[in-house]
Amino acid sequence: MLKKGIQIKPAEGKLGVLLPGLGAVSTTFIAGVEAVKKGLASPIGSLTQMGTIRLGKRTEHRVPLIREFVPLADLTDLVFGGWDIFQDNCYEAAVHAGVLEKPLVEAVRPELEAVKPWPAVFDSYYVKRLQGNHVKTGKNKMDLAEQIKADILAFKKVNSLSRLVMIWCGSTEIFMQPGAAHQSLAAFEKALRADDPEIAPSMIYAYAALALGIPFANGAPNLTVDIPALLELANKNGVPVCGKDYKTGQTLLKTLLAPGLKARLLGLSGWFSTNILGNRDGEVLDDPESFKTKEESKLSVLEYILQPHLYPTLYNNFYHKVRINYYPPRGDNKEGWDNIDIFGWLGYPMQIKIDFLCRDSILAAPLVLDIVLFLDLAQRCGMRGIQEWLSFYFKSPMYAPELYPEHDLFIQLMKLKNTLRYLRGEELITHLGLEYYD
Repeated sequence: MLKKGIQIKPAEGKLGVLLPGLGAVSTTFIAGVEAVKKGLASPIGSLTQMGTIRLGKRTEHRVPLIREFVPLADLTDLVFGGWDIFQDNCYEAAVHAGVLEKPLVEAVRPELEAVKPWPAVFDSYYVKRLQGNHVKTGKNKMDLAEQIKADILAFKKVNSLSRLVMIWCGSTEIFMQPGAAHQSLAAFEKALRADDPEIAPSMIYAYAALALGIPFANGAPNLTVDIPALLELANKNGVPVCGKDYKTGQTLLKTLLAPGLKARLLGLSGWFSTNILGNRDGEVLDDPESFKTKEESKLSVLEYILQPHLYPTLYNNFYHKVRINYYPPRGDNKEGWDNIDIFGWLGYPMQIKIDFLCRDSILAAPLVLDIVLFLDLAQRCGMRGIQEWLSFYFKSPMYAPELYPEHDLFIQLMKLKNTLRYLRGEELITHLGLEYYD
């Protein structure tokens, strides 16, 4: 148990950001950070850069920026490295992704060109719709993990890094459930040496990071680090982990709207969601096995927020359907359409319709930045294992086995900010407010 107001190690030196997958999300993130550093853009969407935190009573008027309240790494200290199945450097990958306008990409071209991917650990069995030739080979999966470790250690040495964080920005893998190889660290390492199919590429990256004492975040709905074996390794080595699946477009809106319906005790008959997108993520999710992984992540949100077992009259047997359609002309500009059938006083029906024309990587990039900086903070605070206070950023947040996940965005934000207050020895805020009226 952490003591209130703990001693936090300073954010001294360079922080290496390790990115498995240098596609649209990673290149948008890197280009954005470099643009912000040059004063060419603002870090909109980033809680760590633009968010404030209230301290004490409302009458005290203490509302510092979060980055001034807790010692976060400075953007100028971030150094980027990563792996990809294509050889394109980050400039070439950013141009190919087509997320950012050409003038902005050109303004940070030297910084992007400097980030060249290392060969990736990849197997098309786990991601059916992608093929690449920039791929590692080895005698078994343990050998591949050792190659990843070698990449990391060389990157750290060449750039004189003091700390590192790894965050998965790769594609969605096929749906997997925990098996025998995932139940303990010993079983997992045996499975690595045996080339067990239960060990997906994302798990090999997570294992390499945690074995080196590097925090790991899972930005996809893959099983990855959410297994007993890797949680055992994280706790053994004192490493924080979090995930999974960035909460960006349609699911972000669900975690905003569903708590409102529940707060006003409005019933739900059905919620139909469909998406069209044309980026690499859309291509991958066109495969039914990868879509199954994403579908599980998206479907779980409403059930946990609305709690049908507590409100059977309002939410029992509501119909929830999610569709994702690959549509190449749309590129990274995703469209999420929702039809929501609700009912109110005396059971009278009503409808809500949402058409969210969003930019997938634009919404994800600031989340990557925040997760990296907060995981690094957690490491310097001596926190280990699951970081549930970072649930704010994920569709399927990790949680202790005896709990249920908290999906309500507003509760998640309160949890995050109260954790920061706790770490700095400040009073936790309950919003009771009775003291103002006594």
